Amino acid sequence: MTVSLGEFISQLGSSPVLVVTVLLTLGVVLVNGWTDAPNAIATCVSTQAISAKAAILMAAVFNFLGVFVMTLVNASVATTIYNMVDFGGNPDDALVALCASLFAIVVWATAAWWFGIPTSESHALIAGISGAAIALHGGMGGINGSEWIKVIYGLGLSTVLGFGFGWLAVKIVELVCKRMDRRKTLGFFRYGQVAGGATMAFMHGAQDGQKFMGVFMLGVFLVNGQANVSNFEIPIWLMVLCSAVMALGTSIGGHRIIKSVGMDMVKMEKYQGFSADIAGTGCLLLSSVTGIPVSTTHTKTVAIMGVGAARRLSNVNWGVVREMVLTWILTFPGCGLIGFLMAKLFMWLF
Repeated sequence: MTVSLGEFISQLGSSPVLVVTVLLTLGVVLVNGWTDAPNAIATCVSTQAISAKAAILMAAVFNFLGVFVMTLVNASVATTIYNMVDFGGNPDDALVALCASLFAIVVWATAAWWFGIPTSESHALIAGISGAAIALHGGMGGINGSEWIKVIYGLGLSTVLGFGFGWLAVKIVELVCKRMDRRKTLGFFRYGQVAGGATMAFMHGAQDGQKFMGVFMLGVFLVNGQANVSNFEIPIWLMVLCSAVMALGTSIGGHRIIKSVGMDMVKMEKYQGFSADIAGTGCLLLSSVTGIPVSTTHTKTVAIMGVGAARRLSNVNWGVVREMVLTWILTFPGCGLIGFLMAKLFMWLF
């Protein structure tokens, strides 16, 4: 099942509820552009391999390509997010709960962005809709455990493989280039970083773009009174829309996150940034193909930690790492609680 652009525009003009739902969903996508998308290009900007403006434009293009290509090949990440919770058989109550969870995500992510801390909108999305589902059902009956466990797998996978791939990638690069004149390798690693940033942006679209499109489709179906749609296709117009809004978010607020991830956490040279991009891309590709939802923020930052720690542990600013990890840990209970409370409030109001 899918929704054509003509049908969507027609429904948008006649349904104020759909307008609100779409605005909230796109608000979450915009915030994802603020906080998640900049991680993909943080290293190539911080090492001055490419300017911030050019990197943001590049990220916009490759985010769309990632959404488009990976969705055509394998849309299992979108399906996982779509099926993660059951908002119940009443479409009206389900829609209120969904809108409450989206509002919670925007609040949480905007607060973290204000302090320059790169949060995971993937984790915030999962926590927010889960909290809203618990509020709607009055218990854990709305949580699909078989889909939720994939999040736990993804958290462990991105941590272990991200750090390990980062450590291994930079060691291999150092071994291969050991006898080379470093000055002669700068050009290669500069262009290699640009390519690495492009592939990271591609994989960010493949992962995060799918997550939010799954939620977008859920909202559209609920507005139409369809609470039990199990199979759906993501239309191309939605891929374009989400990619454009995500790119806008990156251009508005991405610089703070680029500074935190690419500059404050580890001081990197071009070959190290190249290694981090290769490691992050490999981990995200593996996760997307297997349908496991992981956080681009989590994967890229852990890969950078692995690259920095490969030389010596003191190369990593563990104070910045501590702030990031604390935020990641608090995202699940924090955003889940906000989603729960907002759902209760919205259901009382509406």
